Amino acid sequence: MSDELGLTAQPVLTLERKRNPRDDLRSLARLARRFGVAAIVVGNPLHLSGDLSPRTAKTHALAADLGALTGLPIHLWDERLTTREAHRILYEAGHPRQQHRRVVDQVAATLILQSFLDGRKDASLDKQATGEGG
Repeated sequence: MSDELGLTAQPVLTLERKRNPRDDLRSLARLARRFGVAAIVVGNPLHLSGDLSPRTAKTHALAADLGALTGLPIHLWDERLTTREAHRILYEAGHPRQQHRRVVDQVAATLILQSFLDGRKDASLDKQATGEGG
């Protein structure tokens, strides 16, 4: 989740995946309603080269289904190296590696959202600097 101004990302919780993907989508939709979400950012799994990965098509389909279910805008955002960065952050914070599994996805999701928020802020500043969208 982000703050109301869309400046900072904070973790909320980690959902445990269900056997049926529709159940996962319904859980996400309930959370979006509960927190008054205006848009959803979904990590886009790309190879380090930027090429599409085998998971990309599945992720895009899931994102489209989530958008249809919630009626909210869905933004796909590059998730490359976020899990590695999350492990680094946890390690530097003094968390033993064996305890990372519980929270690494939450940290990685926060990094993805923060990157999206920062990218949106940078794009807005670029527009202001060039006189667009004034």
